[in-house]
Amino acid sequence: MAKFPNCHWILFFFFVCLDHLILAQYQQDSQPQPSTEPSIQVRLTGDKRKHNEGRAEVYYNNQWGTICDDDFSIHSANVFCRQLGYVEAVSWFPGSKYGKGEGPIWLDNLYCTGRESSIAQCTSNGWGVSDCKHTEDVGVLCSEKRIPGFKFEDPLLNQIENINIKVEDVRIRAVFSSSRKHIPVTEGYVEVKEGGTWKQICDKNWTTKNSRVVCGMFGFPAEKKYNVRAYKTSASRRKHKYWAYSVICKGTESHLFSCKMGDRLMTLGGNVTCENGMPAVVSCSPGLAFAPGSRSGFGKAFRDQHLLVRLKGGAQVGEGRLEVLMNGEWGTICDDGWTLPSASVACRELGFGTAKEAILGARLGQGIGPIHLNEMDCTGFEKSITDCKFSKEIRSCTHEEDAGVRCNIPAMGFQNQIRLNGGRTPYEGQVQILQEHNGTLIWGSICGEGWDIMDAMVVCRQLNLGYASHAFQETWYWYGDTGADNVIMSGMKCSGTEMALSHCPHDAKVSCPKGGGHYAAGVSCTETAADLVLNAKEVEQTSYLEDRPMQVLQCAMEENCLASSAVNTSVSTGYRRLFRFSSEIHNNGQADFRPKTGRHAWIWHECHRHYHSMEVFAHYDLLDTNWTQVAEGHKASFCLEDSDCIDGVQKQYECANFGEQGISVGCYDVYRHDIDCQWIDVTDLKQGDYIFRIVVNPNFEVAESDYSNNVMLCNVRYGSQRVWVFNCHIANSYYEPDQKEYFSGLWNNRVF
Repeated sequence: MAKFPNCHWILFFFFVCLDHLILAQYQQDSQPQPSTEPSIQVRLTGDKRKHNEGRAEVYYNNQWGTICDDDFSIHSANVFCRQLGYVEAVSWFPGSKYGKGEGPIWLDNLYCTGRESSIAQCTSNGWGVSDCKHTEDVGVLCSEKRIPGFKFEDPLLNQIENINIKVEDVRIRAVFSSSRKHIPVTEGYVEVKEGGTWKQICDKNWTTKNSRVVCGMFGFPAEKKYNVRAYKTSASRRKHKYWAYSVICKGTESHLFSCKMGDRLMTLGGNVTCENGMPAVVSCSPGLAFAPGSRSGFGKAFRDQHLLVRLKGGAQVGEGRLEVLMNGEWGTICDDGWTLPSASVACRELGFGTAKEAILGARLGQGIGPIHLNEMDCTGFEKSITDCKFSKEIRSCTHEEDAGVRCNIPAMGFQNQIRLNGGRTPYEGQVQILQEHNGTLIWGSICGEGWDIMDAMVVCRQLNLGYASHAFQETWYWYGDTGADNVIMSGMKCSGTEMALSHCPHDAKVSCPKGGGHYAAGVSCTETAADLVLNAKEVEQTSYLEDRPMQVLQCAMEENCLASSAVNTSVSTGYRRLFRFSSEIHNNGQADFRPKTGRHAWIWHECHRHYHSMEVFAHYDLLDTNWTQVAEGHKASFCLEDSDCIDGVQKQYECANFGEQGISVGCYDVYRHDIDCQWIDVTDLKQGDYIFRIVVNPNFEVAESDYSNNVMLCNVRYGSQRVWVFNCHIANSYYEPDQKEYFSGLWNNRVF
């Protein structure tokens, strides 16, 4: 210590200096620093099928560009999706899955931890530093679930070439008083809402292609001419507030702001000017079912007009599995290459607007019959889906890949005319309808008498709540202080396809002996439903005649499975002639088919040694060539179970040991030809030609997404010792303009 007397002081001054340096650095770090993170915007675009997927693009340095797939990960996709307002990413795709982009490749070797709030915070080679080509543009699929409270405009509205512009909405505003009274609005100014203010679009660069896009996004299949002179006169008398941009469309876009932005307009005195121009006007042609004053209801208006395409299995108007008619037979389209432009062609052909979504993977149920088309490639201007380029090579496709669409439809305001009251969830309740009474709008109830599942189907569709699962004729458990005692509608007779209850036939004068209140109509709705379809070939291949002794038919007698003359047949010496066959019922829908009643209400059958869960599940009828019933059979009760399933699907339901009953999605229930009551008693029938008809779920006891495919028809020739069954098919699987004529033609050409 004596040799180094100043060491302590040196160390003291060193630590004091170090403390000052640390404090200075802390104070510097605690001060607000200029942000080095660039201001960017992101979007999903390209050959997309729905709003939450597409090519990942970034708006940087006043230009849109892409992201290279090198080193891209699910963490980067999560950041990207959250920046768009989605909870998370589902997946990401290399190799320009959604088409090749244009412009710069802004980011390469992008690395995110997943905790960043913007991809601008992630590391990369640097903005615009890349050795990639657009064949390596990355794509992203985000979850459909939104971040709660996230303020975000429609992604399609977010493609404007200036990050400071926030477009909130688009509309067609009726100009003349006569057009304002019409619903839907088909003609008027095209306006955008920006900063809470509606602004007109200057007609600079406006073309019929622009009008086509606007009409399509509002649910109209085409645009038409309008009275230019009348609009010019009207425009000259008004002051207008113009939007600052013009729009240039190709005509195939599904939304106005999928189009390119044109020039920024001049401003004069702080106001945007439309020099020598006027507000852009569109006039749209609605589909027949949406024409002003039309009350025909969906499905009826198109029956004679559109015979090449149809939608099946959808809960709402304008959505469903797409089917096409080729060579006289309805079939489906494989979803390989199925994109919005192709889906939009089909939507317009059906009388709707452009497609909101091109649906993949049989999400709206599997079809039956052939798969007619594959790898659709439409320009967007075709008149019919069959005019597009496509491949007939479908060996690699199955009905698990059936394509569907969700189309833009006009805003008819139907959902505001009806409501559900008193339910535990928004999907159930007493049905109440809004009507004018003595000049005042009042809510009233619907008489519960005669109310059935078809009526309920219309209610659920009108409220955009999916399919009807139950129709209630009494709603005492939902009736409360807000119940509507006044019955304002009764005797509903809906077909189930109408767009609104007001389209259904009903009593001209209200009649409801029990009144409303506790006895008003109610519904429960569901987003998914089962769909039962019979295997037609199974019936053909298993049909035969059997002369069965009466002594072994006593159990069948108890179930009324024999003709009425069987009571006069000797038990010891008599017999009955039975037309026997197997039935294989598939569930091609989106939900399991479950019995209407709970286990407590199932009936034990001693003869069959199991519980029957449905009172009537199937009707079997023989009709003559005039379509008159001449013999019948039925499954008076039924035990539902998964006899077998397609690959990858596990059985869930089994009748044995009082097990749960039902038919799972992707499974089928087989009632073999050698089971009691799986027949029609033809003992009293004359030999000849007949029509065989099977109907499953005939009383609509259980909700299905499509009841039209529950009927199967066959041709039958009944001989002295044999029965021939041929041409079995689902009733709506062929084009049959006149069934009687169709079947008589088959008889004349059939060779036995």
